[in-house]
Amino acid sequence: MDYQQTVNYLYNSTPVFEHVGASAYKEGLSNTLALDEHFGHPHRLFKTIHVAGTNGKGSCAHTIAAILQQQGYRVGLYTSPHLVDFRERIRVNGQMISEQRVVDFVEKERGFFEPLHPSFFELTTALAFLYFAEQKVDIAVVEVGLGGRLDCTNIITPLLCIITNISYDHTQFLGNTLAKIAGEKAGIIKPGVPVVIGESIAETRPVFESKAKEMLAPIVFAEDNPEVLQSHLCPAGGRDYTTRSFGQIHGELGGDYQDKNANTILTAVRLINYSKLLPAISLSALKSGFGQVCESTGLLGRWQKIHDKPLAVCDTGHNPGGWQYLSQQIKAQKAKEKRIVFGMVDDKDIDTVMGMLPKDAVYYWTQPTSKRAFPVEKVAQTAAAHQLKGLIIGDVDAAYRQALKDASPEDFVFVGGSSYVVADLLSKEL
Repeated sequence: MDYQQTVNYLYNSTPVFEHVGASAYKEGLSNTLALDEHFGHPHRLFKTIHVAGTNGKGSCAHTIAAILQQQGYRVGLYTSPHLVDFRERIRVNGQMISEQRVVDFVEKERGFFEPLHPSFFELTTALAFLYFAEQKVDIAVVEVGLGGRLDCTNIITPLLCIITNISYDHTQFLGNTLAKIAGEKAGIIKPGVPVVIGESIAETRPVFESKAKEMLAPIVFAEDNPEVLQSHLCPAGGRDYTTRSFGQIHGELGGDYQDKNANTILTAVRLINYSKLLPAISLSALKSGFGQVCESTGLLGRWQKIHDKPLAVCDTGHNPGGWQYLSQQIKAQKAKEKRIVFGMVDDKDIDTVMGMLPKDAVYYWTQPTSKRAFPVEKVAQTAAAHQLKGLIIGDVDAAYRQALKDASPEDFVFVGGSSYVVADLLSKEL
């Protein structure tokens, strides 16, 4: 098989959550442990940082990886989902795993893993850990796939755990209260391993405190002694931060929600330096990591500019927790007319998100190619109940092209609602 045939085989022979949703979710770690045993426990050969949370974990993982790269480490980065190419999930110093290594892995190991019937994510995690060991990384930043306690990344014993925040998402697996969801995320907390909590509320804080106490794990709440004192969006892109311990920092990522992410990341760096979890991270490495995260790690889809005049951006925010920031940033955008290309997938709270969308925008309702996509007609129907009107264009790229065609140079175009909408767009635009 060539690379594309191999990726198609992985998609078609293993349950892929991005494609089929709940039926791909496998509770428990038995397959993960069997794969780990087979490959000789590769995750034990390098240090790790484990990142969980409902929103922001991708931005935090990429930025921390960029900072560590700038410090001179050889850094593995494991994230999900990918937007354009499967190999985005597995990187070393920003470079994606080679197509040939993916092909070789499947050809050599399918005789072992096919009888196990692993999920796509279980198999991908095994490949990532094996590849990081082969590449002799110093440290890997590992993003949780879903939840934490039963996620197959949870076999690692990291030097630091990070939980960004808790909001409602994947409630069919993680529970229908914020406390239950927090309990699943808190499952990554390990005995004696420090943990940084990015954001908490009255309902979730006791959950984290109780789990940390049980595990004798030092716990730091980033909001208790915030590193980010103020920030503002830069006209040329990105954000400037005034910080408590690190002076002025320019971040390449421009979304309003990056305020919270930056506070979490800086608290984690402060803890790493104070607790000597690693040799101290220099101020220059910190600033370079923040300022060059996309170039360093290949991060896509975070308030990413895709067009000038009209200004067009895309963002992977896809649940109410993410949209509480996105909606405000879109509303604050200065423009003659705002045009929004919008679609979602079927396990998201479309009704709540619709309630956050600006009433004065022009809409282009669409649907991503995912089998889990809300049909565009249903998106438009839900929108109508919120007094939102727009064109129905079933193809994401066609909807975006129509928005550009309709726009004046002074307009603002936003594309999002789902990671899969952004993936469809970038697969055509990159």
